[in-house]
Amino acid sequence: MNKSLQKLIDISKQPSRKIIGLMSGTSLDGLDIVFCEVFGSGLSTKIKVEHFTTVEYNSDFVSDIKSVFSTTTVSLQQVCLMNIKIAEEHARMIISCMKDWQVPLESIDLIASHGQTIFHAPSSFHRLEGFGNATLQIGDGDHLAVETGIITVSDFRQRQTAAGGEGAPLAAYGDFLLFGKHTSDTVLLNIGGIANLTYIPANKGFESVVCSDIGPGNTLLNSWVAENFEGMSFD
Repeated sequence: MNKSLQKLIDISKQPSRKIIGLMSGTSLDGLDIVFCEVFGSGLSTKIKVEHFTTVEYNSDFVSDIKSVFSTTTVSLQQVCLMNIKIAEEHARMIISCMKDWQVPLESIDLIASHGQTIFHAPSSFHRLEGFGNATLQIGDGDHLAVETGIITVSDFRQRQTAAGGEGAPLAAYGDFLLFGKHTSDTVLLNIGGIANLTYIPANKGFESVVCSDIGPGNTLLNSWVAENFEGMSFD
């Protein structure tokens, strides 16, 4: 059996897993890095956050991302190159953070990488007959794994679209695992680049959860600040 597959099996049997989570949103302000320990599974899941930081992107890196971000006309070569460059930059940021936090890389079980969304095209947006929901995140998981030496799971939104979803928002299942045992109805609001809301009815299963994007969040605010205050951004 492949050593990595056997390691995944072994990790799944552990009472807890040490995981690095990565998130970079549509605001393009930086990479959120969390180091946490995850206990249990299902509605018994508990998370202990050990460290968290946001590593800001420098202006050159943001410009590189914007060259392939949310545009219908783009260089495929640039997309391919940025797929690798983002992964390498994220790996460098992880290694630096682990060093600052004095956490050995070999003690980490998994990296969970969202990647950088560069285009989102649910059928409700594109309205093209014969085409379903689509979304694209870059920042190759294989390069992350090789650069850090840590098993990396990624491309979460593709699995959601394959199951019939729109690829966003992606918070519903995680929100349910952490808050599904509440004895009263729960509403969670995330104001990211795009704001999304999760409604979890009390004492009901996951099929009762309602989760949806509800409109622009920090993206508009950040754009307004950038246009009106030279050299500044705000998220």
